[in-house]
This record gives sequence, C-alpha cells and structure tokens, in this order.
Amino acid sequence: MELVSVDIGGTHARFAIATVADDGTISLSEPETLHTEDHASFQTAWEDFRGRMGGSLPPRVSMAIAGPVGGEVIRFTNNPWIIRPALVREKLGVEEYCIVNDFEAVAHAVARVDEDQFIHLTGPDKPLAPTGRLSVLGPGTGLGVAHLYREADGTYRVSATEGGHIDFAPLDQIDDAILARLRKRHVRVSVERVVAGPAISDIYQALASMEGRPVAEEDDIAIWKRGQDGSDSLAAAAVDRFCMSLGSVAGDIALAQGGFGGVVIAGGLGYRIRDTLLKSGFSERFKSKGRFQELMASIPVKLIVHPQPGLFGAAAAFVREHP
Repeated sequence: MELVSVDIGGTHARFAIATVADDGTISLSEPETLHTEDHASFQTAWEDFRGRMGGSLPPRVSMAIAGPVGGEVIRFTNNPWIIRPALVREKLGVEEYCIVNDFEAVAHAVARVDEDQFIHLTGPDKPLAPTGRLSVLGPGTGLGVAHLYREADGTYRVSATEGGHIDFAPLDQIDDAILARLRKRHVRVSVERVVAGPAISDIYQALASMEGRPVAEEDDIAIWKRGQDGSDSLAAAAVDRFCMSLGSVAGDIALAQGGFGGVVIAGGLGYRIRDTLLKSGFSERFKSKGRFQELMASIPVKLIVHPQPGLFGAAAAFVREHP
C-alpha cells in the first residue's frame, strides 16, 4: 500500500510517499520540503507536490499537523492555513485520510523505530522502557508535546497534548530577565515562548540587556548559527540557556505525564543542537526537581535521530486508523 505522508509545521510542510509492506514495515521516499509562507493554502501546497510527482498521487493521505486537530475547522498554531476535514476527499482527490497532531505522529515513530534511531542524552544509559509511560517533546517553530503508553503485549497508545503551552517557570535571575522581556508583549508567557526556535532571539536580547550591550533585533537563524559555531560568545550563552530551559521543561513534562519510562526529545532543532545539548546544562536542569531529583535521575532521556519522524509517524498513524 502507498499513501502520501505529510508533516506540516509552522515554517515547513514536508511531503513523502510512504510504502507499507505486508508485514507493516514502513518506508519513505525522499521527502519534498515546501515553505508554508510560499503557499496560500494546504491545497495549493498539495498541488505543488503533486506536480513534482508527475501529476498523480496515491489515493490516501495522512497529515501530521502542528496544532489541535479536532472540530470542523483545523487551524494551525503557527501558520495561517486551515483544513476542513469534511472537504479533504473532495479538495485533494483522495479516498481515505488520517489527521493527527504533529507530535502525536512523532510519538507513533518513537513507538515503532528501532533502538539505533535514538542517541542517549542523560539519565541511565539504557533503552526506553518497553512498557509504561513515555513523554515525547521537541522544539521547532513551536514546542510539541505528546504522551506514549506501551502495553505489555507490544501494543501502544498515543495521546496528543498541548503541553507546549503550560506556564513558563523561571528558576534564576536570568530566567527572570527573559520572562520580564516576554511579559512586555505577552500577558501570559508559555514555555513555547522560551523553548522554541524563534525564542533564541528573546533570550539573546535579554542577555544583552543584562550586560548593557546594544544589539540589533535580528533573525533567530543568524543567532543560532553564531551560537553554534562559537563566533559570538553571547549567542553561545543564549544557546546554552535555551538548552537549560529545554531540560527544565522536559523534566516538568515527565513529572506531569508520569513519563518515568523515558523521555524523548524530537524535532529538527533538537537534532541540530544535539552536541550542544550533551555539553550544556540540559541534564542538570532536567534532574533539578527538588525532592524528586533521585526519580528524575533514574529516567533515560533520548534524542530520536530518525531523519523524518513526523512523516514516518503520520504513516504509522494511518495504518492504525485504516488497518
């Protein structure tokens, strides 16, 4: 069986043809990545991809979407597209479809990929628990969060959440300064404002203000680049602070969900900063939960390195929904 697998975030929409073998094994074609800002709607992006594929596509589609997926109209959290599920068959010319939250799809991938698709970040260096609860989260344009429960018989359940929108809890004076800057624009500051790709700009500006440095407002990508290549010590400090905050949030999510069988960091940004995560304060902040520090230190924390977990997971979700 073939289907179109789509992973739609705030910045990019990724498309691939997924092939599902008789034994359930999923393989993906080379993905096509389109910029959401270059297309007026998902339908026009779909038509662009269809043209790139020679004008025809399989009559099945599975969409992983950055945002809540219920209701008659699905609105994306970080881009202006909308999808009306009742019109999917008509607008896209498909017979069957599946729509899941993007991190719900990633959790499907976590449940199904091989152990060699993970690298160890912190905690005991052992595989993720084969049964029980796991937490899955990752920074991109926003912050995605999902929950995975593994049964003893090898089956599993996935729940989408909007955990990226819980309140940001500062832990020191630098966090206080970041919060103060964000409070000038947002009545309520969620963790997504601090632990998502664009947040590096606010972190950088907050650090600059603390040191009395006049720095220009600039694109977050430039700050990430300088912070990673070591050419700007302030940008490097901002990246380390981002990693610390990600550790704090990952620990909070594990506590809230009971993800004591393991925590998985996902997303393209997480993969790009994997070496920095290992050297940063991520691990210390993850474990720093007061009376629960010993519990937190017992949780294996991994980074999924599958190149397209959203696309893979969207295909897996389709197979579950259309056996």
